[in-house]
Amino acid sequence: MARFRGAKVTREAVMALTRDEAGEVYRTLYWDKISGDHLAAGIDYAVFDAAVNSGVRQATLWLQRALGVTADGVIGPVTLAAAQKADPETVIAAICDKRLIFLQRLKTWSVFGRGWSKRISEVRLRAIHRADERRSFHEHDQQETRMNDTQTVFASRTVWSNIIGLGALVLSVTGHNMVGIDAGQVTDAVMQIIAAGSFVASTVFRIISTRKIAL
Repeated sequence: MARFRGAKVTREAVMALTRDEAGEVYRTLYWDKISGDHLAAGIDYAVFDAAVNSGVRQATLWLQRALGVTADGVIGPVTLAAAQKADPETVIAAICDKRLIFLQRLKTWSVFGRGWSKRISEVRLRAIHRADERRSFHEHDQQETRMNDTQTVFASRTVWSNIIGLGALVLSVTGHNMVGIDAGQVTDAVMQIIAAGSFVASTVFRIISTRKIAL
């Protein structure tokens, strides 16, 4: 807090710290220092918690060693690029493992080890959950985008008019009598069927996706 304010703080000042200022302290001194906004979901939380408890440089070294890049204690373009390409769960597990080994070597492990071990286990689970949640939403967005693209094609009156026109031509060439058939009315009927089917399919898709995300 003294580093954040740039001046010595009293006990009273610490006790009077507001939630908003506390958030700013954590963001400025830890989150921004580890480039949290640019790390993959899950990895960001694992590195952030490590930075708060063991320092930004040490947390960065754990991240870089987990990624297999040069460990210089500074998060730059190379580290961020590697973090974006890596499997979040693998990186999270590696960070937590390295963090635990580091703490086990401290002289105070016999006193605080149980609490530290519990915290790291909780961080591991929360970070992996965060990564899984992000992956589920990403997959949901991709599926919905593909579905919308497909709906756009099948909802095109021009497309169906051309299909029906081509079908009528083929039937005529093969000797079928097409007199009296209104291609426009047939197209309208097809469009109504497509619209109804699209609504049902979209509803079912959203129900299934919501259940998957909830799980």
